[in-house]
Amino acid sequence: MAQVEATTQRVVAATPEAAFGTLADYAHARRELLPEQFSEYEVREGGAGAGTVVHWKLQATSKRVRDCLFEVSEPQPGRLVEKDRNSTMVTTWTVTPAGEGKAKVVVETTWTGAGGIGGFFEKTFAPKGLNRIQDAILANLAAHVEK
Repeated sequence: MAQVEATTQRVVAATPEAAFGTLADYAHARRELLPEQFSEYEVREGGAGAGTVVHWKLQATSKRVRDCLFEVSEPQPGRLVEKDRNSTMVTTWTVTPAGEGKAKVVVETTWTGAGGIGGFFEKTFAPKGLNRIQDAILANLAAHVEK
């Protein structure tokens, strides 16, 4: 089984604190950032950063829907880690300064892919699809914090 990885980044016109605060606000702001591929969003515990447990369904393709239940941690300032209780998926959000009043936001998702020919196709095509979804989230984040 191969490790599958998708990484996307964007510089937003907001302070790192504002960008991180928006990402860590699972109770309100995060729901607004999610594109149409997400459904059944529900905060089950917490709602602000570490200690949050959040559920959603991700429709990665027309036939593939992931039922995700993420535990959120903040292992260091400017970093959110979402670990799925239902799979090997881990998403890490890293926010760093990018100049005066700007923040660089990097989102990286990894998981253990399937084996064999199915795993080859997953490793080849899944990251491209997930990058499009992540880019939409980052575009929504930019629009949210740049108001």
